[in-house]
Amino acid sequence: MNPTSTTRRSFIKASVLGTAGTSIATSSVQSESATDRVEGSRFKLGVASYSLRELPLTKAISAVKALHTSFINIKSFHIPYESTATQIAAAQKEIEQAGLKIIGGGTISLRKDEDEDIRYHFEYAKRCGMPLMVIAPTKKTLPRIEKFVKEYNIKVAVHNHGPEDKHFPGPQDVLPFISTMDPRVGLCIDLGHTARTGVNVVEAIAQSGSRALDFHMKDLRNLSNKHSQCIVGEGALPIADIFKQLIRMNYTGYVNLEYEIDADNPLPGMKQSFSYMRGVLHGLSA
Repeated sequence: MNPTSTTRRSFIKASVLGTAGTSIATSSVQSESATDRVEGSRFKLGVASYSLRELPLTKAISAVKALHTSFINIKSFHIPYESTATQIAAAQKEIEQAGLKIIGGGTISLRKDEDEDIRYHFEYAKRCGMPLMVIAPTKKTLPRIEKFVKEYNIKVAVHNHGPEDKHFPGPQDVLPFISTMDPRVGLCIDLGHTARTGVNVVEAIAQSGSRALDFHMKDLRNLSNKHSQCIVGEGALPIADIFKQLIRMNYTGYVNLEYEIDADNPLPGMKQSFSYMRGVLHGLSA
């Protein structure tokens, strides 16, 4: 087992989380502002809308609201790339009128080393009001992408996809290629995929430093098996230690739940995942 893994039992025993049990029981009915902030940290919990890919936009919005968060990272399932400006404006209005905020979009591949293709997706992001794009580029396309980051002032965060990803399995594989780039070029650290590369997840986060612009939260029962994804808190990822590290590094971005299982009915598991994360945060603040 990866040395960073902690079980739910060890989490409960941890003295720093002595009050988490009560928090988990009560936090799911509290608002985002009351539950997602810890003294000394400013990161926020949100949702990657890929979690809701089988739901149309209206139902996806309702699901996000049921999680008591305002933050959504939009996937093209909910605002397709080919949408007209009018269609995008209508989707934006529906999202905003529901009290939600688009805090990013993706994952968007950007693997064609062509200005036309990259500009097309930056224009899409601009029309959607995305301050950040989660991307899955290649080593070759990164320098071209950086030019558009400067032109559009839209951040990009490279998403790692684990051992099967021939380009960027883990955040540690991205850093050498972006270390001298514009600071708006960074990482979306997928915690489950990172664990599957065999590294210490908490150390990987620490090494990423200011390049960590976004996080995809998930949990795995088996840290080497991508098919073992489960409700956050029921697996082997060291959730409490991950949040401690984010607090230590004064991370100010979003931690977005990417719940890839139970696609036809994801909300129950997503609610449990949010309750667990909020319980951990309350335990840490205590």
